[in-house]
Amino acid sequence: MVVVMQPRAVVVGGSLAGLRAAEALRRGGHDGPLTVVGAERHRPYDRPPLSKQVLTGKIEPGQAELHIEAGFEAEWLLGVTATGLDLVGRRVKLGGGDDLPYDRLVIATGAHPRLLPMAPAGPGVHYLRTIDDATSLRDDLAGAQRVVVIGAGFIGLEVAASAHQRGLEVSVLEALPVPLERAIGAEMGEALARWHRAHGVDVRVGVGVEAIEGSGRPEGVRLSDGTVVPADVVVVGVGVSPTTAWLEKSGVDLDNGVLCDQRLSALSGGRPIPGVVAAGDVACWAHPGYGKRVRVEHWTNAAEQAEAAAHSLIQGDASTPYGPTPYFWSDQHGVKLQFVGQTNPGDEVMMIEGGFDDSRFVAAYGRRGRLVAALGMRRPARIMALQKLIDEGAPFPPVE
Repeated sequence: MVVVMQPRAVVVGGSLAGLRAAEALRRGGHDGPLTVVGAERHRPYDRPPLSKQVLTGKIEPGQAELHIEAGFEAEWLLGVTATGLDLVGRRVKLGGGDDLPYDRLVIATGAHPRLLPMAPAGPGVHYLRTIDDATSLRDDLAGAQRVVVIGAGFIGLEVAASAHQRGLEVSVLEALPVPLERAIGAEMGEALARWHRAHGVDVRVGVGVEAIEGSGRPEGVRLSDGTVVPADVVVVGVGVSPTTAWLEKSGVDLDNGVLCDQRLSALSGGRPIPGVVAAGDVACWAHPGYGKRVRVEHWTNAAEQAEAAAHSLIQGDASTPYGPTPYFWSDQHGVKLQFVGQTNPGDEVMMIEGGFDDSRFVAAYGRRGRLVAALGMRRPARIMALQKLIDEGAPFPPVE
């Protein structure tokens, strides 16, 4: 009697990308053992509400838990950290000395906050990435009056808007000349800063942070010019780094994440590793439309890329290269900001509808006569229409 062993799949990362990849593996026909390894003790949850609804008290942290498809079956190893990967033996090494064999592997370990040496996490000083981080910050804001946010990225600005909504005095400190310059360009970044100031948030750009002052808890943030900005609570949001330390001696190619080909196969020595893919914030892949490697840290990409990675594992070379037009959104001061495409320094920017002052607008970005991106506020249908035009290679300015 011949016993046919079913392939074993392992997903490392109990995040949105990890869950969606696992579900897609089951839908795609993986009937063998499936294990999801998550460093956090929580079941997968949604991160976007953490800086918004959780901080403002609209929902409890547990309500951010992600819906899991009916009938989905997997072994869950939560609160377990992956510490290494043996590509030859096809085993994931786990904390505590155990290891886990695999035939199919999804790397979805996401990213972690960059730390400021002068601002270690502690009483009154917060980094926001996990559900436990959000709970701790929410509780701290309840007794605060003045909040300083270091970093005017998406997380920083969302936290600032949420703290302001709670009636707190909020200052945002940004080292760069404008917020979100790499994401939405200098012109729109400057307009966004003015918009936050008009809503009552003190946004300071081009400033350096020297130290957190106070004994036990923050009393202020000292800037490089000697100015001290009063603070009861400090939130640091200066970006994230892909979580790849556990792969450093594995032979997986690493550079701003796990390097992948167009079908999201992880690479080793520049060649696809059989049976290994990456998805989500940790994946840096060869985007077929842009002709370069990109890494995208937003919700939509995590969900869509996870499904594409699972298809790649199941279908191999028959799978479709993954090359969507990037899309992200951010909720700030009660309105939704949406962006499609990718910008480069020097892109043309044209406001084609409304304006920031109205909290309702659409801006288009062009490069060498082609529409490459669009930014909008409270105009979802128009942004989706522009995304289609970008996909079609439409000219700039856009004609709809």
